[in-house]
Order: sequence, then structure tokens, then C-alpha cells
Amino acid sequence: MTSLAGPSAVATGTRTDADGDLRLGTGTTFAARISPDGRWIALDLLGVLWVMPASGGQARRLTSDLFDIAQPDWSPDSSRLVFQSYRDGVFDLWTVRPDGSGLRQLTEGPYDHREPRWSPDGHTILFSGDASGSYAIHTYDVDSGRVGALTDGPGQEYEPAWSPDGNRVAFVVDNTRIDVVDRTTGRRSTHVTVPAGQVIHQPEWTPDGTGLVHHLTYDGRCHLMRGDTPLVDDQETFPFRVSWLDGERFLYTADGRIHVRSLTGSGTRTIGFSAAVTTRRPRYTRRRSDFESTGPRPVRGIGSPVLSPDGEHIAFRALNDIYVMRIGRAPQPLTRDHWWTCDPAWSPDGKRLAYSTDRGGTLDLWIRDLDTGRDRQLTDLGTRAAVSAAWSPDGKEIAFLDQDGALWTADVASGDVRRVFTATFEPGRPTWSPDGRTIALAAVKPYSARFREGLSQILLVDRTTGQGRYVEAVAGRSIQTRGDDGPVWSPDGRRMAFAVASVLYTVDVAEDGTPVGEPRQITGEVTDAPSWSGDSRHLLYLNNGRLRLVPADGGRPRTVAVPLTWTAVRPPARTVVHAGRMWDGVRREIRRDVDIVVEGHRIRSVEPHDDRRAGQRIDARDRLVMPGLIDMHHHREMQGYAYGDRQGRLWLSLGVTTTRSPGSPAYHMVEEREATRSGARIGPRYFATGEAIDGPRIYYNFMRPTFTDAQLKLELERAKSLEYDLMKCYVRLPVMWHKRVVAFAHDAGIPVTSHYHYPAMAFGGDAMEHTGATNRFGYSRTVTPLGTGYSDITDLFVASDMARTPTLFGSTTLYREDRSLVEDHRVRTLNPPWRMAALRESADAAARTDQTARRANLRAQVRQALDIFRRGGRIVLGTDAPIDHAAVSLHMNLRAMVTYGFTPYEALVTATSLAGETLHEDLGRIAPGMYADLAVVDGDPLTDIKDAANVAQVLVSGIAHTVESLLQPFSETPPADSRKTAGSSVLPPVPDHPANRKFWWHGHQYVETARHACCSG
Repeated sequence: MTSLAGPSAVATGTRTDADGDLRLGTGTTFAARISPDGRWIALDLLGVLWVMPASGGQARRLTSDLFDIAQPDWSPDSSRLVFQSYRDGVFDLWTVRPDGSGLRQLTEGPYDHREPRWSPDGHTILFSGDASGSYAIHTYDVDSGRVGALTDGPGQEYEPAWSPDGNRVAFVVDNTRIDVVDRTTGRRSTHVTVPAGQVIHQPEWTPDGTGLVHHLTYDGRCHLMRGDTPLVDDQETFPFRVSWLDGERFLYTADGRIHVRSLTGSGTRTIGFSAAVTTRRPRYTRRRSDFESTGPRPVRGIGSPVLSPDGEHIAFRALNDIYVMRIGRAPQPLTRDHWWTCDPAWSPDGKRLAYSTDRGGTLDLWIRDLDTGRDRQLTDLGTRAAVSAAWSPDGKEIAFLDQDGALWTADVASGDVRRVFTATFEPGRPTWSPDGRTIALAAVKPYSARFREGLSQILLVDRTTGQGRYVEAVAGRSIQTRGDDGPVWSPDGRRMAFAVASVLYTVDVAEDGTPVGEPRQITGEVTDAPSWSGDSRHLLYLNNGRLRLVPADGGRPRTVAVPLTWTAVRPPARTVVHAGRMWDGVRREIRRDVDIVVEGHRIRSVEPHDDRRAGQRIDARDRLVMPGLIDMHHHREMQGYAYGDRQGRLWLSLGVTTTRSPGSPAYHMVEEREATRSGARIGPRYFATGEAIDGPRIYYNFMRPTFTDAQLKLELERAKSLEYDLMKCYVRLPVMWHKRVVAFAHDAGIPVTSHYHYPAMAFGGDAMEHTGATNRFGYSRTVTPLGTGYSDITDLFVASDMARTPTLFGSTTLYREDRSLVEDHRVRTLNPPWRMAALRESADAAARTDQTARRANLRAQVRQALDIFRRGGRIVLGTDAPIDHAAVSLHMNLRAMVTYGFTPYEALVTATSLAGETLHEDLGRIAPGMYADLAVVDGDPLTDIKDAANVAQVLVSGIAHTVESLLQPFSETPPADSRKTAGSSVLPPVPDHPANRKFWWHGHQYVETARHACCSG
């Protein structure tokens, strides 16, 4: 790859290739506690336990990076510290002496144990935990190790605090109040309450036991409060308990430092600290993508394969089509068109195939008669999608999901539809009981309403009552993904099949789907997407890009050959783009009146314009040509099912020629990559991973819950076989496994990203997603609630060269005065109705509500990114689309960056040359040898950043698309005879269940259907 200057061309700092030891003197969102004897301060900076003298100075590390600790507390005699640690994939309590000796684990098991508090008499440790299905306050007896329950009310109860005499315990309930329980009488009372929207954290009793000090966040402010009175309101206080030096003075963390104040005084004393950490820059040979080889390549992107009832045929998704293959023969394409198709489903008699396509305008169910070859559109829902089809055993109905995850049925004869069950978050494909009374599907069941993560279990929906109930597939474990990994009911009704821990299981079930007996493991190899033969004797599944058949009772599997190949699309031999003005993605200057000569996939030369130059011509003499934009964070398949063929076209129409997904369903990711590279689907160039590797608890359907070392090996095997372009470690993956993933991926030439900057920086991680986003601790260590980051963020990003993708969700506040893209013709045409409604609602909300606090937060985040960028750090643009609106959000991110400090040139570099350099591909620049990914725009984006959206034409790998050609399929109304009206009836709302409850993350409500779920992607 040709070297380029990257940010050093625009920044005041420079990069080096060396690892570095840094001494940090400020920190972001860290806690500190002074020892009862007044000699020491313990702090949890960067997830490491440190101890330093109470007067300040050099901090001494007590735990390794692998322990990932938080919120230390001293024993009354100052001889030990207790803390929570995520070392083993759940939060447990540990103790250690202040000299680092005597490290001991106190709790274990599948549940989280957080926020330990040592009792005044030293015999008991309070903590919060979720063993009861909600957060409650528990006790740990130091002498015996017994755990007991202190409180377990209907709300989420956490962050306990002892009164000085040990008789009372205060704790937070649901973010908005502090309750106190008397340990002697059991009497409970509320001492502090705040309105919804304000958030309480971390109460602590005053030394005389007469009052409580707590942290309060509201309206973009963070205060320490005593009752209703602010104690500290002139600093950005961090949301942790104060620590008492005596009856008047308290220690707390704020503005990146440790401070001391008095209850009655006004002065502040700062206690300085120095903590030494080491960063290691990634050193490995990056694997390069092959976009140009002309030879045939085997198809590995086999999506949603299903075995026919007779066991002799397989239908699957590949290369932007549905293929039907008689085993032993070549697959045959079903549609041979450009429309999006997905989710094939055999009728019980094997004569028809249902599938979803947007051929009629939006994603609906269609049925193909396999004897006659005729198609019939079954649904025409207009305002919602219809995907994940499953036939009823009698062939009279088809169950399906809409884009929000609600369960519906369609009458095959009439097309009438009926909602069966409310929306759950990203559920799996439905499956029917033999009597048609029960529909089962995979759905997430959170451990509590405080945090959204849980297990993907089997949700059994009774069609006659509308009631749903959860049952476990394998005790304490998740179904692997809530996509195609089951459950799948056997046709004889006796068993269900599903993938758990990356292998195949079956379990006997009762008529209503209740498991009977123990699950049986059928395979020992990587297994995905099981389906049954009609006689219930065999199971088909995917294994690392190949189809396999195995006897349902176990045995040796055999490979089913799929003789299907694809070849890379061939661009015109020679194209000449006459640019009146050209920005190359690196220099500040604009060149004028040049020809960009493209041969095949790449730019051959950039020369003064010459009318005599041969080749296919693109006339941009009155326009500016620039590198196509690169979105470094999106989830193309996450809602691709809802967008259909529109999604890729929308990105291109707004100048986005490359996207990178740090989390997608693995086989659908490979299908998308092969479909776009072969030209079967129109869309940007595509880099992606499969499902992010997660710990035992998950939320999204495109995360892989991981339970053991052996399973992690299988997950890595899948990644290597399917040639992931990157790997992502998600929120609940233990640091030890994160480190193993980095080592494995780098050996294979693959970069690794996550939501965490440290300790990933200590073992050579490549990137971090978001400014902060979801964190297993419930708060971010890379950004405060007000958007601030201190030297432990900025210095470390500069030193490590780790790429950071801010994904500025607050850019939606700009809709208040800038709705230009909301009403843009391209956006209105290429968004499906439900996404367009959501976009308009987002813009309307920005206009009708006070955005002051969110603007201040956005400003702080942008300025943090700008500091890193101008010092030579690696900031690249990403959006979390399509959760945040595809393509539109990229331009709103650019506009937010410029609004709050970036120059247009600097902002554009993050989405062009620096992004291309971070990908280690020949992208993001206009220069000889680079890929011909270009955007032709009106105006001058280097002067007015809004002009970057004024796209008239794009080239992707030398293939040109005009905006008109991209919009054309959706600009025309489909013929009347291809559409039909489907009736609908909706059942009454179903009872509450855990997948639809509210989740709390550092004071912000996350509802599983709300856009804020994006903060985890």
C-alpha cells in the first residue's frame, strides 16, 4: 500500500512506531477511596486497582490488566481492600492486601456481584447482585462466606451504603430514589427522590449518620448533593461515593482528578497522582482483500439454508438470490433479478417456497410454485416488513416477523395477516408445533432490567391466548444467535434443534414445546443454521462455509457439495473522469481541470485534461471530484432485512463508497460481501466481521455468547474459515479472552476492535468503537456523562495509534436547524416507510425539545476527538448505521465535527484518506494505484461541509452509478397486478415480559425498540 501522511499532514503532533510508557495524572470516570487510617488512597483508574499515599504521588498497581476491577472499598482496619472484578466473565467480589498480597476471590457463579461495601464492624460486605431476576442488595459474611439477601423489592436496587453505626443501609432504586432499610426492624423508607430524567448514583452517609451525600446528573450537569443542597456544583463530578477524611472533609473525583472539600468550607484541595501504563502498537502483517482476481471462487456466503421435506433438496440465500439445489446437482437461482431476497421456507408438501423480497416496493412475503415457476405476492403491508417466513404444519398459514420483531401470521389463501405477539428485540426465525397451537422462536431474556444483557432462550407463544413464556434450551446458556440458529421444531413434533456454544443440540419436547429431559449434543464442530428433514431423521447445518448433514440421533456428518462459484465484477477497461476541480483526500489544495484516468478497478493516472484521451467519459467539468466517503462503523445486515435493495443505493447516492461493519450475522455478511463484489447487488465496497465475540451474556442477535475456552477456539475457527475482514470483541467478553482474540487475529492478519481502549492498548488492539457507548460497568471509562475525556484517553490514543470511531449520536441535535437531508429526495425515495417515519420523528424531536444539554455533550465529544486528531491520533468517521440512519448520519456527523471545531478539510480526511489508511487498503485517496472509488459533487465541501452531500454520481471500483440510476427502481410504482391488499387484525397487547422492559445505562433509559440501542453496536 502506498504510504500517506494521514493525520500528520493536518495535525500538530506526529506518530512514532514505538511502544510507550505513559504516566497519567488525570483520569476519566474513576473512583477513589481513602483508607480508614487516613494513610492510603485506592483508585480504579483504567480498570486497575492502584494504591498511593494519601498525600498524593506515584500510584502502585495491585492487579493486572486481566482483572478489570472497579469500585474498591477498605476494610475498617485498613488491612484489606474489596473490589468487583470481571476476570472470569461475570462480576465477582475479590479482596487483596494493600501491599498486593493475599489476593482472594469471595464469590462465584453465573450472576453479577457489584459495588461491594465493607461494614463498619468488618464482618459483612454488602453488594448488589442479580441472582433473583432483578438487582437486589445482598450480604456476604466475611467469616463464613455465606451470602444472604437484605432487600429484594420490585425495582432495581443497587449501590448500597452502610450507616456509620452499621444499623441502616441506603441504596439506589431505579436511578431516581434512595431508600433506607433498618437492619434491625426491616422497616424501609425513602429518603431522596428526583423526577424522571434526573439520575441518582452512589449514596454515602455523613459521618454523624444524619444525612446522605449522593451524586446527581440532570440537564447536562453532574453534582454532589447533600439532600437537596449542592455540595459540589462547579466541577464535573464523577458518579461515585465520597470518602470521609474526618467529620467534615470528604474526598471525591471530578474534572479528571482527586479532590478534597469540607462540608462547611468553600475551598478545594487537589491530590495529585501519577500512574504508569504501557501501550503496545500493533505489529503484524495485515491481510489484504482481493477485489480484482478474475477467476471463479467458491460461494461461502450461504444464508438461511433449509432442507426440503423429502430431504433431497436445499434452498438457501446466496449472491443476491434464492437458490434451490437438488443434492448432488448444481444450484439453480430462483429470481435472477436485482431485488433483495431472503429467508426461503419450504411448504410442508415441498411444492412451494415462501421467501421475502422487495420486488413489490417493500419487503413482503412471496410464494413460488416450484412446478409452474409462478410467483404470488402474499403480503403487502406497506408500513412494515415481512421476513423470516415459517409455514404452519397444515400449510394454511405462514408465520413471519416484521422489522421491529413482532410475530405475525398470514393466511396463505387470502393474505390476511394477524399479529400474534408483541415485538421482542431481534428475535429468531419462528417455528411451529405440529398442532399449530404454539409458535417458538429465540428471544433475549435479560438477567435484570438494570442492564439489557441476558440469555437467548426459547420463547413459546400460545396462539390461542397470546401469552408467551421462556424456556431454556441448555441451562444457563444462550442459543447461539437469534437468527438461523434455532430453535427448529422437528416435523414429528418430538424434538427441537438449536445451536448452543457453537455446536448442535436437540432436546425432546412436549406438545407445547416444553423441554423434556436433558439436551443432547449432536455435533462437535462449528455448527450454524440447523434444519430438519421431513422425516425428522436428519439435520442440515452450516459448518465454516460448507453444508453438512448429520443423523438426528448423532453420528458422523457428511458434507453436501454446493457447486456454486462467483467472480469479481469487471469494470470498464478504461474510464476518464474530467474533473473541473479535484480534491485528492490528502492535500489541502484543489487541482483544477484534470482527467482522472481509471483502468479497471484502479486509478492509472491524474493528468491535465485532454479532450483526445480515449476511454468511457464522465463529464464533471462543472463539478468537484473527491474520494468516496468511508463509513467505518455500521451494521449492514442488522437492518438490511428491513431496508432491502434500498440500503446500498442510499449509501451510494450520498457519496458513501465503502462501509465497514464491526458486527454482522456471519453468513449474511459473507453473502453481502460476495454479492457486492460479484456485482449481483448494488452497494458500497464492504469490509466486515461476523458476529462479535461476546461473553456469557448477550443482547444483540449478532453477538456470539462464549462460555468456555473450547468454544472460543470454535469461534476463532469460524472467523478464519469465513475470512473475516476484522474481529470485534464485545461488551461482556473477559479481558483474558479479548487478549487471546487479538493474538489469534493478528496471526491471521486481521485487525481487532472493541468498546474498550484499555487494556486493549496494552496488548496491541487496533481500534475502539464509539466515544463511549455500552460498557459492562454501566458507565464509560472513555467519556464522562457530559462528553469529556481526560489524559488517560487522549494521551493513550495518541501514544498507541489505536483508531477511534466516535459515532456522534448527538449529531441528530443539528436537525433542529438543518432538515435538508431529512427532506432530501434521495432519502425520501430510498428509505422504507418505517425508517423515513423514524427519521422525521428524530428531526421533529430535535425541533420541539430543549437540546442544550445534548449540544454541550456533543461539543465536548467533538473537541475530545479533535484534540486526539490534531496531536496525531487516528480518528475515523463512523455512524452505527442503519440503527442511526444510513448515509444521512454520516453527513450529520461531518456537520457536527465542523460545527464544533474541525475544519471541513480535517473532517473529510477522517472519512477518506485516514479511513483508507486504517483499513490498510488503497482507498480514500485519488492517486495512481488507488482504487477508483470516487464521488462527483456540486459545490465545494472544503469550504461548506454540506456540499459533501450534493452527490451527482459515484464510482465504486471503476463502476459508475448516477443518482438517477440508483433511485430509478424505487421511483416508479410497481405494476398494479403485482400488488395486492392484505387485511389485518391485531390481538390485544400481550402481558409484560423481560425482553420488553426498560434497561438502564448510566442514567439513560434503553428500551429495546428505541434508537438509543445504537449505543451498543
